[in-house]
Amino acid sequence: MAEVKLENVTKRFGSITAIKKMNIEIKSGEFFVLLGPTGAGKTTTLRCVAGLEKQDEGDIYIDGYNVNDIDPANRDVAFVFQYYSLYPHYTVRQNLEFPLKPKIRRLSQEEIDKKVMQAAKILHIDHLLDRKSDKLSGGEMQRVSIGRAIVRNPKVFLMDEPLSNLDAKLREELRAELKRLQIDLGATMFFVTHDQIEAMTMADRIAVLNKGHILQMGKPFDIYNHPKNIFVASFVGSPAMNFFNGELNGENLVIIPKRFEFKVGKAELNRIKGYQGKVIIGIRPEDIELSKKEKQGLQKGMIYTAENMGMEKIVTVKVEDYVFKVVTTSDFEANINETIFIGFNLKKMHFFSPETKENLEKEV
Repeated sequence: MAEVKLENVTKRFGSITAIKKMNIEIKSGEFFVLLGPTGAGKTTTLRCVAGLEKQDEGDIYIDGYNVNDIDPANRDVAFVFQYYSLYPHYTVRQNLEFPLKPKIRRLSQEEIDKKVMQAAKILHIDHLLDRKSDKLSGGEMQRVSIGRAIVRNPKVFLMDEPLSNLDAKLREELRAELKRLQIDLGATMFFVTHDQIEAMTMADRIAVLNKGHILQMGKPFDIYNHPKNIFVASFVGSPAMNFFNGELNGENLVIIPKRFEFKVGKAELNRIKGYQGKVIIGIRPEDIELSKKEKQGLQKGMIYTAENMGMEKIVTVKVEDYVFKVVTTSDFEANINETIFIGFNLKKMHFFSPETKENLEKEV
């Protein structure tokens, strides 16, 4: 496997800059995920690494070699597309064999058969080898598509949202299998997705991308618990982080004067370098306490909606003009329009600048 490095890579389409001065270094054997919304520049980045698009500025290195002027066929990368790239009237075996057939590879039929069977067994499609591709389910077709990449034993796997067209159950199954596959092969995988659950469950490291700019890069735990700005905080997490405007005055955090305010401790103020003034507060749904009894420090609200998710319940609470999503246990009885009291875990609260939208914490 190989390292992948992008140095100040910029790609433009006319007057539109798809990616701007991107810097990424993917370690050999790493599962690296580029996460961002539609139109962020994820697929363009992947296509530049593959050589399917030529960057306007910057350098791309694979295994230590500058590949700027190397054509796609000679970069030794395998691209798994969002839409199944199979020959519909070929059998699964013929589809898996196809990347091994070019004369430049000079493989015997015995070697080809061995590689095909190895890939088929890894992906649990060995019983489908003689079935035509157009007779497969969506999940089976995507496994074959991934198998076409595996048989080549490339230096780098490039994956462009390969699970986005599958149903929820299949996506969950293939997420686990892709991660296991990457570990078993020791493969370098560069995976792009808009799905933050995919990113959090599979990645060794994540880069959050928006409008061609990388906003934060790090391990899933750090991205989730120490978001650098409001975009990252809101994009990563389901349900999304709650935000509300406030003002810090000494140790008092005032939302609505004399009606919705509470004290923050010195530890929290120290985290944000003693910042005072207007602030945007972020709190994740799992860091809010729900109580049916009035307690000191809790705010009075009303249950607006409740969604039973099986293992947990998502309760929407209104406090004055603010609406909060709260994750609680599945057995919590939440009746619409019922009076409820909520409290915030101050240690888990995030403070953002209203002007820059950046996190005010010292550690971020």
